[in-house]
Amino acid sequence: MELKDWTKVLLKSSDSLENAIQTLHLGGLQIALVVDNAGKLLGTLTDGDIRRALIRHRGMDCLIDEIMNKSPTTSLRSDSSDEIIARMKAKSLLHMPILDEKDVLVGLETLQNLTYGKKYDNPVFLMAGGFGSRLYPLTKNTPKPLLHVGNKPILESIIGRFIKAGFHNFYISTHFKAKKIHEYFGDGSSLNVSIKYVNEAKPLGTAGAIGLLPKNLPNLPILMMNGDILTKVNFEKLLSFHECQDGIATMCIREYSVQIPFGVVNINDQKAQNFIEKPIKNFFVNAGIYIFEKELLSKVKANEAIDMPNLLEQQIKNGSSINVFPIHEYWKDVGHLEEYENVNNSFNNGFNLDD
Repeated sequence: MELKDWTKVLLKSSDSLENAIQTLHLGGLQIALVVDNAGKLLGTLTDGDIRRALIRHRGMDCLIDEIMNKSPTTSLRSDSSDEIIARMKAKSLLHMPILDEKDVLVGLETLQNLTYGKKYDNPVFLMAGGFGSRLYPLTKNTPKPLLHVGNKPILESIIGRFIKAGFHNFYISTHFKAKKIHEYFGDGSSLNVSIKYVNEAKPLGTAGAIGLLPKNLPNLPILMMNGDILTKVNFEKLLSFHECQDGIATMCIREYSVQIPFGVVNINDQKAQNFIEKPIKNFFVNAGIYIFEKELLSKVKANEAIDMPNLLEQQIKNGSSINVFPIHEYWKDVGHLEEYENVNNSFNNGFNLDD
């Protein structure tokens, strides 16, 4: 993506609010940069700054010096793109003025421009081999990952979220009606990505297929996700979190509340101490989304049946660290008939994972 000309959004501190509004409108970058005669950055001005000035009843002849942000976050031109992106994301910024060693403005970066077209070579492993027995009879002739939510299959929606985040290297584990999944997605070329398959000759649990992954994968963390989950989790943030931790794997967790349907009696030595009417207990549960280091591949033997919680618990017992990433974003497990129908209705009524 080509960045618009930042030199068209330059202002002087003596310019008026009226000039600033016009510059913002014509520049199309949603920010104006205030410099002195030597080109040094004095401050920035955004639509929010202007709206706050108007709320304070500042007139159109108000000087920019009175309303600009005089302490903007900046980067040096020697900083890498990843460093700039990290700084912008840490402070929820959309723009970053770029300075030289003498504080002279030499450029402007935007988050959109820096992340547009960004690609991650990390493998994405999607588990799509289940029988979908809880969704029968919908799964009588159709594997669960190909059931539609809205206008596309569940698995296609999942892959689409990863593609939007910049991932392109996919592996899909199949078993039940595997041929239909292979025929639908092929090698991924229709989506401009690579899709390869590992087939479970027999059901291997939620982690056994890890042992079937090729050993020549790139030495990068591997993202893994159940094929019946729809979520708005930010996979880039998840990957960044994992890479900053010291652990063999990261498990996404979410809070789950359970209400006891009766009054609870707390006792001590056969005497009632207090009563709690229908208390609610909160727990963290496994969200079915993981990242793990490549070394975990060697921990699972080919065709060994094992579930992911058991595999991770083994690593903990062996001294490895397992990190947890709490998620608050939209998350739905569509493995049950009632939940599937509710989610499908939402998508048919306009719900979108990209909203």
